[in-house]
Amino acid sequence: MKSVVILISGRGSNMQALVEAGLPVAAVISNNPAAEGLAFARTRNISAHAINHRAFSDRVAFDAALTEAIDAYKPDLIVLAGFMRILSEPFVDHYQGRLINIHPSLLPAFTGLDTHQRALGEGVKIHGCTVHFVTSQLDHGPIIIQAAVPVLADDTPATLAARVLAQEHRIYPQAVRWFLQGQIVLAGNHVEIKTAAGGQEVLYSPGIEL
Repeated sequence: MKSVVILISGRGSNMQALVEAGLPVAAVISNNPAAEGLAFARTRNISAHAINHRAFSDRVAFDAALTEAIDAYKPDLIVLAGFMRILSEPFVDHYQGRLINIHPSLLPAFTGLDTHQRALGEGVKIHGCTVHFVTSQLDHGPIIIQAAVPVLADDTPATLAARVLAQEHRIYPQAVRWFLQGQIVLAGNHVEIKTAAGGQEVLYSPGIEL
């Protein structure tokens, strides 16, 4: 049976969405021993533990320990769900083609942090989230699926973030499901989704059913 390992740093709301979608989560691992999401995983009888990044001399040493922990589960896919660590190139290369992330913007716009505040500051009319493969270039991997939301006149970073997060919880399980079902075809920097109808669906917005 195919399985997934999820990496988190905090409450792991996207991790919870994946678990509640019934996906085969083998383990949840955090770099933060106090991460709230670890307790949630344990309530679902999912193996959950922390590897404290502060206990390591550098990023490469931490990533090596993290790799060893992940590989013990022999997962088909590694999912970043609010994992607040920049991963080293050896780590990314080791999981090339089976390491994915969700980012709170419509990439390639607004890479990095503070995406909602920056979107409001730029006056964009549409914002959203993106599931993508992870590469050594931060937030620039091949895009699997995106969801868009309108930016409202009275939005604050908090209200916009909440609306985007609802879409994250919607599209991340879909992306993982596609991967596990072998429906994702990765060719260079492009992703094609093979659907039952033979086409591909990669952009969703509120009101459109997955």
